[in-house]
Amino acid sequence: MTGSIAAIGMGIAVIGAGIGIGNVGAKAMEAISRQPEAVGDIRSNMILIAGLIEGAAIIAIVLSFLAR
Repeated sequence: MTGSIAAIGMGIAVIGAGIGIGNVGAKAMEAISRQPEAVGDIRSNMILIAGLIEGAAIIAIVLSFLAR
């Protein structure tokens, strides 16, 4: 039973990361369309935030695996 609960936790972590990165990408495209001269700053911040979201998702997956 604990294995299936850990699998559900891993799935929720992946879904949350996907939604988060999708929102970051959408808002970055909106910001670029509003202010095209700030493309470099927006892109670098977008990549940084996407990396932090991925890191949090990987930590959640590992913790779900270890809690099993």
